[in-house]
Amino acid sequence: MGNYNLQSSIPALERSLAVFRPHHLELRRRLLKVALTVVGFTAVAYIFAEKIAALFIAPLFAASPLVYRLVYTHLPEAFMAYIKLAFLVGLIASMPVALYQLWIFISPGLKKNEKRLAITVVFWAMFLFTGGACLAFFVVLPKMLMYFMSYANENLEPLPKLGLYLTFVARTILAFGISFQIPFLMVTSGKAGFVQASYFRQKRTYFYIAIVVLSFLLTAGDLMATVLLAVPLFLLYEAGIFLTALFNRKKSEAKTE
Repeated sequence: MGNYNLQSSIPALERSLAVFRPHHLELRRRLLKVALTVVGFTAVAYIFAEKIAALFIAPLFAASPLVYRLVYTHLPEAFMAYIKLAFLVGLIASMPVALYQLWIFISPGLKKNEKRLAITVVFWAMFLFTGGACLAFFVVLPKMLMYFMSYANENLEPLPKLGLYLTFVARTILAFGISFQIPFLMVTSGKAGFVQASYFRQKRTYFYIAIVVLSFLLTAGDLMATVLLAVPLFLLYEAGIFLTALFNRKKSEAKTE
């Protein structure tokens, strides 16, 4: 400790930070673009917040005849509920931009023939996100609401709060959409060189258990909804293994050439 010279270590530290500075600046630019996109979509969503809220509320009214209106107990609650709803819708709508920025950041120096590949990957990632969101809203959410409303009777009146319900629906849709990004994340990690397809094959059992637990938590313990989410995720996981191996094989062939 007595021989340690702080002044001599500072230049080495500065050189180390200089190596990461270009990546830091690039990441900051990407994040700024994503943030501006989220703000823009949030502003647009707030303009149509009432119509979006009515769309989200419709499955609840269809789930039980005992529920025909929502309530709010604090004066600013409705306003804050629309703000939160607009923000979550803005996050969902900005997913294509976020995925594209993520792919561009992880895959620097794309060649001309690889730019089309980036667009294709982002398209399929957004397609998977949209598929997960549609599955949540049109299939899983109605079944979940029917299960929750089954506890209601003449002696137990449900009084859903506007803010909590809208947040619940938006988070469910967002969670399902993100869950369907499994192949995209697997391919991205393989493209970045973090893992190989063999790793996903070896750890298949653990990932399957994690998928079941995640599905159970996202569906609040509804067994039917758990199955409806877990089965597609199993298939997407296998598709992710295949695509990761395919991309790694192409990368190895390119290095060989």
